[in-house]
Amino acid sequence: MRIGLGWDSHEFRPGIPLKIGGVQLAHDQGLGGHSDGDVLLHALTDALLGAVAAPDIGSLFPPSDAKWKGADSALFLRKALQQVRAAGYRLVNVDSTLILAAPKIGPHAAAIREHLANLLGVPPDCVGLKAKTPEGMGTDNAAMAHAVVLLEKSGS
Repeated sequence: MRIGLGWDSHEFRPGIPLKIGGVQLAHDQGLGGHSDGDVLLHALTDALLGAVAAPDIGSLFPPSDAKWKGADSALFLRKALQQVRAAGYRLVNVDSTLILAAPKIGPHAAAIREHLANLLGVPPDCVGLKAKTPEGMGTDNAAMAHAVVLLEKSGS
């Protein structure tokens, strides 16, 4: 078995759609980033890559490369899953925590979990999603995501 840990953060900026976990949420600002700024998919991608000791998301999809400008982060996640399979592993489950002041994730949690399950090829009950507010951290203008994945050898 292997465990991977991922973390990401992006600052809120006006004029950008907000995507979290591949789901577009109604909000007056989105997350700035070279790609679509999806902190949750970025953290999950890094967790998957880390679990198989692959290079991190920034090494595989460098922000200095114009071809990733505005890219859908689901592409990064799919590539990480390919690396997991190539290393002889399969995803067992994921657990994640979002940290942001707004918007509230509760009303969107089921849709995000369902979408993540589809992207990852696991049942929704294998996708943990929690949201917390950054009380006292001074990070109200940013969103952060933590993700942990558990892999097992294929055929186990």
